[in-house]
Amino acid sequence: METELEMPKMAAKKKKLTNLKNALGIKHACALALLDHPDADERETLERYLAEYVDINTYSEAVEVLTARRNDPANQVMCRDCGWTYGMVCPECAKGCGCEYQCTGWMHEEMRAATGDYDDEYDPNACPECGAGGGGDPYGECCCYEDDEDEAAA
Repeated sequence: METELEMPKMAAKKKKLTNLKNALGIKHACALALLDHPDADERETLERYLAEYVDINTYSEAVEVLTARRNDPANQVMCRDCGWTYGMVCPECAKGCGCEYQCTGWMHEEMRAATGDYDDEYDPNACPECGAGGGGDPYGECCCYEDDEDEAAA
């Protein structure tokens, strides 16, 4: 028999089960398995799969998709600093990951826009030191290295 301390926990769990079943349109056993899933991050992903994909209707189908995506080589993390996966590799730069901000490759622009790491002030055509040549003025002259050129000529 349940003690008085266990009853509120059971009521809360029943309420969560009911909410999951109603929100996701899944059976009781699937909702129970989802609620008992050991990893909270994976549980959130599984819930998202069940909510967003019409062809995923059960807990086991969601776990299969999660496992397949995790094992896909394109989803393996290539850089621990920026979190880019092998599927995000930029073919135009030597480093290939999101840590390289000097590359003007299309992949970097796409990923910055997708992740919200997009800088409106960044202009790949501008001088990184003085900004000349950017901002819609492709003919702006950079004079950052004139002193270096004069010293080399002397």
